[in-house]
Amino acid sequence: MNKAHPLSIGTVVTTISIPLHLLHEDEFEQWRTAQDEPVRNWAATHSFKAERNKVLLLPGPQGRPVAAIVGVGKQNPREEQSYWIGAGLADRLPDGQYHLATSLPARAATQFAAGWAYGQYRFERYKRGGPQRSVQLRLPEGADASEVERLKSASSLARDLINTPANDMSPEALAQAAVEVARRYGARHRVIIGDDLLKERLPAVHAVGRAAAVAPRLVDIEWGDASKPKVTLVGKGVCFDTGGLDIKPGASMLLMKKDMGGAAVALALAQTIMDAKLPVRLRVILPMVENSIAGNAFRPGDVLGTRKGLTVEVGNTDAEGRLILCDALTLADEEQPDLLIDTATLTGAARVALGPELPALYSNDDSAAEELLRAAAAESDPLWRLPLWAGYDDELSSKIADVNNVSTSGFSGSIIAGLFLRRFVSNARAWVHIDLYAWNGKERPGRPVGAEPQTVRALYAFLKQRYVR
Repeated sequence: MNKAHPLSIGTVVTTISIPLHLLHEDEFEQWRTAQDEPVRNWAATHSFKAERNKVLLLPGPQGRPVAAIVGVGKQNPREEQSYWIGAGLADRLPDGQYHLATSLPARAATQFAAGWAYGQYRFERYKRGGPQRSVQLRLPEGADASEVERLKSASSLARDLINTPANDMSPEALAQAAVEVARRYGARHRVIIGDDLLKERLPAVHAVGRAAAVAPRLVDIEWGDASKPKVTLVGKGVCFDTGGLDIKPGASMLLMKKDMGGAAVALALAQTIMDAKLPVRLRVILPMVENSIAGNAFRPGDVLGTRKGLTVEVGNTDAEGRLILCDALTLADEEQPDLLIDTATLTGAARVALGPELPALYSNDDSAAEELLRAAAAESDPLWRLPLWAGYDDELSSKIADVNNVSTSGFSGSIIAGLFLRRFVSNARAWVHIDLYAWNGKERPGRPVGAEPQTVRALYAFLKQRYVR
């Protein structure tokens, strides 16, 4: 990645921009031997060997850095890391302006710059103003400035929505955010609220959200040329999930403001599609509720109607996400889209199986799934495919309704949820379901604890490959 540039400590700074040199571990010895003795000694003093996320600052005569050597770890041709290398840098550098001295291919340069922008994000809506940092990057040579700004804007939108607590991110507030995006790009939109959901044959959405102080709703956005391939996005928008009458333990509610992460991801993806003017006819369907407790809350054992006509016995009110999605997926499926994608913070079982960093992918189309997995790997925005195993389908049987919303077994919870949703998709040419976490629970370089808009970049890259010729 990096040639063995000879560098010197004490060199007079001739420009205010500080060069960033990216260095792999297996390039370190060649680099070290090419340096003058003070630099070699400086690297040894700091035990620098180009490990990932390690930075070596070379000081100038006034104590200010004249260069930064950035360790990027071991080379792995199967894994593109430019995005996360860029994201992790700003926190490790002093204030100043920087430029990338290492030559990267155009795509990697764009990823690096987009990652740098991602790493600059801070959610400070509720904090008093603190010291402001200024760590700036000149756009690397070959990088696509429009694409960098597009990805930055989308990730910030999703993170702001997910990070905002439920007292300020109600179904009404989330719907308003979606409408603002639609208006910005001249998209047609409508919002169906409260009892109008029953009139519009969306009874499951209404049932889940009717006990909340803020009425449930569904946002329906359409954009693009009707003659183009139809791409429809559906996102789970549970703005807070108490678990309903099957109430969650207190500790399990602490992160439930993020249960609308699927809707935030779908909206951020929609914004990138519209901003890039991808040649598709886009539709975005976002059901938005709070799963609350009151005298009119839906109950365990209730049988709910759905837009599909299937009846659902409620085995557990804490499996509410699939209930609002089943109506939204049916609505989406009715116009036979070329591609139907739903994103949802749906099951804890997916996190048990794959952990918080690896969203679960389900699809009824092998070609689409494989193409998406390749795009995800190339974008360092990973997914892992799990099967829609038909052998578990009878776990959803009910003695009094067409289907139960949960299994009586404690096994295969994420797969069971996918199988439930599959019953409401019959006309789409290809369907992709993503069970994601939407949260970063540990402090990492460029990735503070908080919202994580998983799969936005992967899905955007996948759609470009699929529809841009």
